[in-house]
Parts: sequence; structure tokens; C-alpha cells
Amino acid sequence: MDKRVQHEVSRAFVKRFLFHMLIYIFFVVVMAETGWFYCNSRIWYSEQPVYPLIHFLHENFMSVFLFVVCFGAVIIACIHFFSIASMLGIITQETGRLYSGSIETAKLPPQLKEMENQLNFIMSNVRKSRKEADEAVQRKNDMIVYMAHDLKTPLTSVIGYITLVKDEDLLPADIRKKYLGVAMRKAERLEDLINEFFEVARYNFTQMALEYSTVNLTVMIEQLLYEFKPVFDKKGLSYSTELAPDIMVTCDTEKIERVFDNLFRNVFNYSYPDTEIKVLLTENAEDGVKFIVENCGKTIPEEKIACIFDRFFRIDNSRSTETGGAGLGLAIVKEITELHKWSIKCESENEKIRFIINIGKKQEKNKNKEVNYVN
Repeated sequence: MDKRVQHEVSRAFVKRFLFHMLIYIFFVVVMAETGWFYCNSRIWYSEQPVYPLIHFLHENFMSVFLFVVCFGAVIIACIHFFSIASMLGIITQETGRLYSGSIETAKLPPQLKEMENQLNFIMSNVRKSRKEADEAVQRKNDMIVYMAHDLKTPLTSVIGYITLVKDEDLLPADIRKKYLGVAMRKAERLEDLINEFFEVARYNFTQMALEYSTVNLTVMIEQLLYEFKPVFDKKGLSYSTELAPDIMVTCDTEKIERVFDNLFRNVFNYSYPDTEIKVLLTENAEDGVKFIVENCGKTIPEEKIACIFDRFFRIDNSRSTETGGAGLGLAIVKEITELHKWSIKCESENEKIRFIINIGKKQEKNKNKEVNYVN
């Protein structure tokens, strides 16, 4: 419970206590005044049975008055104490019912309205986090099942083709070479899938630590695109660039390479064949440095864009064994960019997919270690 809610709840209880005390004191004063005037309006004789009491009250009026006020205050305080204890029981009961899911919202006494609002807000976030965690676990479990299936497919092919080569001694050289080539490609695919299993383990059981250096981001992107050209050529993809010259940034070079590597792989996987990829690196005084990569592909629905950076999430539900990954690539991209205090977002419309990284202000060369890239 934050200080504002504590203050509101405390003020409500104090106001309630003071209100009851004022009513009680008013009642005591009225009774005392009435009794005083009544007693003074009559003549009392010592022979009367109530005379000793009347005389005692007359002689010790202020002491009796203060005693009655204090005694009443103690009684009222005890009543409020038990009321607070009862409310704590209600809070505990409502919290338990909220946590168990038997109710959607808690109902507390009016003086605990602020606490009720905060409790419902907290439990709403808890339910949301629990749902997200359950969905992440389910996606991970599904991914493991799918990847186990994907592992079996190339492994069966590798064993089959190698068995053919081993058992058929009279195979022509060209057929033997063809079979070995297929087995090699399937073995490489098998290696990729195994590496993805290790990626899952690393993502879950290690925390990233950044090692900063200064790097020419323009040259880094140019070099990575050059290295991806043979990969893009497999689908007939071309790319055009509009890169601001000599953009120097301070970052963990290895991990930022991984960001762009994952983005370019994602672009390759989800681009239509024989289309163009646009890569921009801009810098201006208002927005600072911004990286944009845009490709032509199936429009991503709005509801999927909202969770595209979630762990184990995949856009393609068909699970092609050629493009199917562990669903960690974009999650790792987001993790690394946020560690660098950068931001990333995805936009998609009219069969265009665009990733935008806001890097911030351009950084001049400094005393940090500088990493040079050579094409």
C-alpha cells in the first residue's frame, strides 16, 4: 500500500473516531449542563437518599466530567479497534477470494475505498501477469513439441540417405553425390535446430551484461548487409540503402550485431520472393538517430503486432521447417535494445512490414574503445 493510500485510510479512521468523540462529548456536556441546572433549581436535604451523590457530584464536578469523557474515549477507541480488526479480517478474506479467482473485484467498507481501488488494481495486474506467464509457458511447451518434431524430420532423412549410400555399393557417383548433398543439407538444418534449443536455454538462464565500445553504426550495417547478400539471393531479394554517413554510437558491439542479424533474418524469413528490402539510417536534431528496415510480406494483424516481441511467439503458424525458429529472435532484439535504453517498434500495413529502432542522439567519438569495421 503506497503512502497516498495509507494517508487516505488513516485520515478516514481518524475522522471517524473524532466524529464519534465529538458526538459523545456533546452528549456528555448536554447531560452535565442539564443535570447542573436541574440540581441547582431544587433544594436538597441531607435526609434525602440521593443527597450524598448530589453533594459528591457538586464538589467534584470537573473531575467526574473528565473521568466520564476519558472513560467514553477509551470505550470508543476499543470499539474502533475491534472495528479495524474486523476490517482487516474482511481485507484478508477478500484478498483470498480475489487470489483464488472466486471473485473479480473486492468489496471493502466505504472508509477503505482507496485501499479497495488499489487492491483491485494490483490483483488485475497479477491476473494479467499470470495469464501472460501461462501463455508464455504454453508457447514454450508448444515450441518444444514442434521442435522435437522438426528435429525428427531431418534426422530421419539424414539416416535414410546415409543408409542408402552405405548399403548400395553400386550407386553411380552422381547419385551418391546427390544423396550425400541432401544428407548434408538436412544435417545442417538439424544443427540449426539444436542451436535454437541452446538459444532457449541461454535466454532463460543467463542475464545479459553490456560491454560498451564506440562503433561506426553506418559501417556495421553496410557490412552485415553485405554478409547477408548470399542469403537474400536465395529468395531473389534485393536491398536498397539510405544510410547517414559515420554515425558513431556507444554500445555493446557484439550484442548490437545480434540485433541487426536477428532483424535481417526475420526479414528474410517473412519477405515475399523477388522483392526489395529498404534499409534506412537517419539522423536529425529532433529525433536523433533512427534505424528502419522495411520489407514486402504478408501484413501482420494488429493483435499479433502487440505480441510480436514476446518470447516463443511466431507469426507463421504453419511452422515451415525451413523458416521455423524458436520464436526468440525478436524477443532478444527487444531485450538488447531496451538494455541500451533504445526503443523498437513494428508497423505493418498494405503488405509492408517495418521495424523502427530509435537510438537517440548522435554520439561523438570518446575515450571508449572504438571498434572498426572493414568491408
